[in-house]
Amino acid sequence: MTLRNIPASFPGPTVADIDARIDQICASEGVCIPWAIESGSRAWGFPSPDSDFDCRFVFVRPIDQHLSPWLRRDVIETPLIGELDVNGWDLAKALKLLLKGNAVIIEWLRSPIIYRGEHWFRDALLGFATRFADRDLIAKHYLHLGERQRRVYFADGTNVPQKKIFYALRPAATLRWLRLHPDAAIAPMHFPTLMSECEPSAELALLVSELIERKSITRELGSEPLPATISAFINEEFERARATFAPRSEPASAIARVQAEELYRRLVHKAFATAYN
Repeated sequence: MTLRNIPASFPGPTVADIDARIDQICASEGVCIPWAIESGSRAWGFPSPDSDFDCRFVFVRPIDQHLSPWLRRDVIETPLIGELDVNGWDLAKALKLLLKGNAVIIEWLRSPIIYRGEHWFRDALLGFATRFADRDLIAKHYLHLGERQRRVYFADGTNVPQKKIFYALRPAATLRWLRLHPDAAIAPMHFPTLMSECEPSAELALLVSELIERKSITRELGSEPLPATISAFINEEFERARATFAPRSEPASAIARVQAEELYRRLVHKAFATAYN
C-alpha cells in the first residue's frame, strides 16, 4: 500500500509540480523513490503563509548502478524554483548518517506530510533506527543545531527575528523530550506534538501557541526581544543536555553495521521489485 497524506490546504498545482518533479527524477536518474515527504516548517507544524515547500526524498539506485566502477552521487538536487525545494539522499547515505547520529533521516521518516511512500520502507528504516540510533549522538546533533542557531540569531541579546525563535526552540524541545524519555531516541517531528509531550509550563505552552498562531497568518513577524520564558527554556535545555548526554567517539558497532548492510540489500531488492510489479 502506497502512503500519501497531503493537507487539503496545499495548493493543487504545487502538489502536482512536486509529483511531476519526483516522476522526472525517477525517469532521468533511473532510480526508485520509495519515500518522499515534506520537511521544514510545514511538516514541523509552524509554517508561515510564504513558507517554501521542502520536499525531501530517499532514493534507491538499481543494482546495475551498484556494479559500475563509476560511483554515482549520493544526493540528487533539483533547481530551487519559486517556492519549490526538492532534493534527496541515497539510501546508503541515509543509513550511514543515521549511524553517525544525524537525525535528519529520522525526521523524514516521521514527517506527517507524505507525497508518496511505501509503508514497508518506512517501517523497516524506523525499526532499524529504533534499535540502533544512539540517543547521545542524536542529542549532540540537536544541541549543535540549536546552539548554532542561537549564536547566529540571539547572540546580541537584543531584538530577535521572531520566525527564527523556532530554530533554537525546536532543538531545545527535542533535547527535553529525549531527557524525559530515557528509553527512546526518536522524538516526534511535528512541533506541537513534541511540545505537548515535553510537559511545558502553562506560560511556555501559551507563548509558543501564540507564536505559532501569529506565524501562520503573517508573512513578517518582525523582530522583538526574546521572551524571557522562552529564553530560559532554551538556555536551560542546552545546559542540561551538555550534562546529560555523553556522545561516544567510536564508530557504530559491528552489529549495527552488519544489520545496516543486510537492511540495505533487502530494501534495494524490494524497492525495484515493488516498482516494476
